[in-house]
Amino acid sequence: MMSTNKFSKILPYAIITFIYFIVGFLTTVNEQLQAPLKFTYLAEAGGLRNTLTTMISFFFFLGYLINGTLGSKWVNKYGYKSTIIRGLFFIISGLVMYMISSWIGFKYPNFQFPVGEAMVPYGFIVFILGSYLMGTSAAVIQVVVNPYVASYDLPGTKPVQRLNITTGINSIGTTSAPFFVTVVMFSGISIENIHIKQLLLPLGVLIFTILLVIVITSKLHIPDIAHTRSADKSKLPRSIWSFRHFALGVLAIFFYVGTEVAIGANINLYAFELIQSGHPISFFGRTDLVIGGVDFGIHALLSTLYWGGFLVGRSVSSFLHNISAKRQLVTTTALAVLFAVIAMITENLWFLVAIGLLHSSMWSCIYSLSIRELKQYTSKASGVFISAVFGGAVFTLLQGGLADIIGSWRWTWMLTVFCELMMLAYALFGSVIRESDLEGLE
Repeated sequence: MMSTNKFSKILPYAIITFIYFIVGFLTTVNEQLQAPLKFTYLAEAGGLRNTLTTMISFFFFLGYLINGTLGSKWVNKYGYKSTIIRGLFFIISGLVMYMISSWIGFKYPNFQFPVGEAMVPYGFIVFILGSYLMGTSAAVIQVVVNPYVASYDLPGTKPVQRLNITTGINSIGTTSAPFFVTVVMFSGISIENIHIKQLLLPLGVLIFTILLVIVITSKLHIPDIAHTRSADKSKLPRSIWSFRHFALGVLAIFFYVGTEVAIGANINLYAFELIQSGHPISFFGRTDLVIGGVDFGIHALLSTLYWGGFLVGRSVSSFLHNISAKRQLVTTTALAVLFAVIAMITENLWFLVAIGLLHSSMWSCIYSLSIRELKQYTSKASGVFISAVFGGAVFTLLQGGLADIIGSWRWTWMLTVFCELMMLAYALFGSVIRESDLEGLE
């Protein structure tokens, strides 16, 4: 009986964590499809190829901006279980749009419209609309996962342990996704030889998998958690934006997500540029990852190791109890600036990959610095942070546009330098709490 009770306690936590794995996995799959779609859909896009390619990530994170508060509204109205199922249905709708896009591209390859001198397939427009729906699903599910995992009563664990485990599983999803795209979705063949129709079968399998997860989740008992849903509609006496260290913290998160996503989404595009210009990427002396006739792709390895750095970094940072969030943020941002500059000067992408290790703890550092001493405003502040994720859309698209204007990705990484410097400034100056902000707090 005791083991049955323990299992019934673990099961809701396990399914929520698995769903968060799915979110991390599909978020990175969406990013990694940029390069294949650039070669298949945007071959005739001319000087707009990079700009249009990065529209995939732009529309994904646009979903966060527009629908970031949708999840919290649904949690308050319908509860955690119903909200997470709604989020999963958004995933289904996004994957269906991807499949329709692939079918249009396969059956009607010349179904295009002009944008200046560029020719843009209608199927590509369908794909970026699907990307928007996928971003909406991620926003809705993330609003559920963070408070649920932190508040869930799992015997023998603390909130920070549960959050570390859940975000660690999420990182496994982001780390494994690049090779899933190259090996499973495109059968491990060279990117120059891929076809859009290859997406149809794996997308069908993903849709079936998510439907199965929806059925299982709907049958499980996922209890609501007391005192975590808002019932009090009374207004707070001050605006949350009146706290300077919080307002600047939201801005810092905007820059953080902006450069984090831009590196993860665009590093493989930079890799292809170098390869095509006669500067192949070397990994321990090898310039390819063809194993048993399967091309795993050096570009996929770059992304895998970048996102894998988050997994390693989060594991290490969980032991840094004696180092303040401010000191951690100062150190990691300063090193990230150095790595980005070296990467541009030497054209060595491995320094950009290494930034993933540094980024792993930045979110938690900025978050903890931003909500200090907010007391009764803390809950509202936490909800605002989700909208700042839109930085991932802005800087990814901006970098793609710069690459088209400059004619190369090389110096566009100055955007990374800029974002890291903004976060460094927040750590040194912006995170300081004004004494006047503490007046009237309970």
